[in-house]
Amino acid sequence: MIIGLYEMQTNIYRRKLLNSILFLAKKTKHLNTTKLAKLLYFLDFDHFKQTGYPSIGLRYYAFKWGPVPKEFWLEMKDGNIPEDFKGKLAIIPRTDELDPDSKGGYEFKAISEPDLSVFTPRERKILDRLAEIYRDAKAWQISEVSHLPGQPWDVTIKKCGENCPIDYLLAIDEKSEISFDDAKECLKEHFEAVRNLDLEPTK
Repeated sequence: MIIGLYEMQTNIYRRKLLNSILFLAKKTKHLNTTKLAKLLYFLDFDHFKQTGYPSIGLRYYAFKWGPVPKEFWLEMKDGNIPEDFKGKLAIIPRTDELDPDSKGGYEFKAISEPDLSVFTPRERKILDRLAEIYRDAKAWQISEVSHLPGQPWDVTIKKCGENCPIDYLLAIDEKSEISFDDAKECLKEHFEAVRNLDLEPTK
């Protein structure tokens, strides 16, 4: 289902998805599908760990190679650009056969400037930090971080197996700025609002 222009303009989470991709495409190198999936995961889970609310609210699954926002991946996996992203984002096949990280994948390129007004100062800070840390990293290098023992992807793989949804609550630990119970209530509130107002970031 294609999101119309009006829906795109009124759906804050869809706008955050597009503009986070544009920002990361402008600020980092080697932004293929896998690297993008990991950076979006860090954005959502870092923000949730601090506030109890995800930034974009994508639903991530424990794929073999790391956390993947499955619905978004299905939208883009064949190099297709959604109608509401056209003119702003380009998806380019990776053809460098000498780079094993690039085989059969796509690279994301920003055509337009990101609209940073859709983000809170906290979200901007997280995005800036991610861009600084992972600017030159390849996807396989970032895997070392997303696959750390005891982290949400690792716990999900060990307890549930591959392709299972990753619970945001797995991000809550002693370093979190919010308690587990408060985070649980916030998460429930977030997804109820998204469902009731039809504000899913993907369709």
